[in-house]
Amino acid sequence: MPSCVVGVGHDVVDLVSFARQLDAPGTMFVSRAFSPLEMRQCQVRAGESRDGVAVHLAARWAGKEAVLKAWCEALGERPLPYSVDDFPWGGVQILEDSRHRPRVELAPDVESRLPFRVRWHMSLSHDGAVASAFVVVERR
Repeated sequence: MPSCVVGVGHDVVDLVSFARQLDAPGTMFVSRAFSPLEMRQCQVRAGESRDGVAVHLAARWAGKEAVLKAWCEALGERPLPYSVDDFPWGGVQILEDSRHRPRVELAPDVESRLPFRVRWHMSLSHDGAVASAFVVVERR
């Protein structure tokens, strides 16, 4: 069977409200939503580009939301394995390769919920007060 696009997802994140959420006292949001490797990569990128870590985390958060949207579309009429409330945000990593190209990496238990093999394509961006992500999922 040839590869074909089965889902797309897009999301935008308001940087000001996202940064507020990150700074809220007592929140466990960052540790639940981002892996240590994602955090480290965002810190490195923030240092290289001289902007805040929140900007890069927001783009990755938009990426995770876009993955969920693309996944839901790819499943068509099949039952959804997760809702927004129980989606394993920490089991979806948005990582960069050595050329700063983003990629989706799913934890094995999360990936096992997909009924077919897929390839993810992703673009992340941020400008002004908005971070954005666009995801395409291709069935292999």
